[in-house]
Amino acid sequence: MAKASGMSKAAVSLILNNKEGARLSAEAKERVREVAKGLGYRPNAAAQSLRSGKTRTLGFISDQVTVTRFASEMITGILRAAEARDHTVLIAETFGKPDQIAEAITQMTDRDVDGLILGFMDSRQRDLKIPHTGLPTVLVNGIDDSPCTAVLPNERESGARAVQRVVESGARTVAVIGELANAEKDPRTYPSISRRFSSLRGALAETKLEVLGHWVLDDWNPTDGYEATTQLLAEGHSPDAIICANDRVAMGVFQALAEQGLTPGNDLSVLSFDDEIIARYLRPQLSSIRLPYEEMGSLAVELLLDGNLKPGEHQIDMPLIERDSMMAH
Repeated sequence: MAKASGMSKAAVSLILNNKEGARLSAEAKERVREVAKGLGYRPNAAAQSLRSGKTRTLGFISDQVTVTRFASEMITGILRAAEARDHTVLIAETFGKPDQIAEAITQMTDRDVDGLILGFMDSRQRDLKIPHTGLPTVLVNGIDDSPCTAVLPNERESGARAVQRVVESGARTVAVIGELANAEKDPRTYPSISRRFSSLRGALAETKLEVLGHWVLDDWNPTDGYEATTQLLAEGHSPDAIICANDRVAMGVFQALAEQGLTPGNDLSVLSFDDEIIARYLRPQLSSIRLPYEEMGSLAVELLLDGNLKPGEHQIDMPLIERDSMMAH
């Protein structure tokens, strides 16, 4: 390679190992890298690890993210950000069993990863009892009882954004379907959900909208949304807009409306949260405020690799994805 590039062996070594040389020009570096690429050269990762004390490998431990469609974009964000920084990611799945997290952390430590990302499908307050490994660690979509660096969706603004969009649609009356019973009983355990609905209630109080009811559900499934909407309509309410807790609830809302001959986007507005893939397959397509899983995963990688690990929350904005279920003003 030295002969092919017209450079000394020492200079080639400096360039390929990303070490600075006082007399190495940008043109020389580019020439050596082009020759290396043409020859199919790949650096010896093990040797580089021994020299630097880094494996350029991150560990991602999931509590169900890898086995459900709901938060899989988190993995996309992590993998893309790691690749952009020339890092590899090892993935472990705990299948929602909290007692397996400590074991997974130990296994990742044994494999000499440079840092850990713990990713959760549901944004909850947790007591992880993370083993002390000295490894830099970031939590995604969850927070721990102990001080930690966490990446979360900005739910404090999402509820207010939903109300603003409903007002812009020209609605005068609104129903809110899907406040979660467990979150109402224990807001601290469900920080994101509690922030979402606290923001929503606060924003509604500042408008002239008539609120026809806050419908509290035991779960966020289509059946729950269907039953709540059926009861809402049976009681004689005719809201100009319905705000749903998430897209699965909205699916049930759509079904109940259809049985009464009502079409979202024509007869009333329906707005939701999360922007799961089903939002695009409903007819009409559902407007939804997106959970930014991919961006949260990407930021976690950046925080790890940049050493920005002060305890606290890093919040990612939740964009409103406009589709057809909202009335035009």
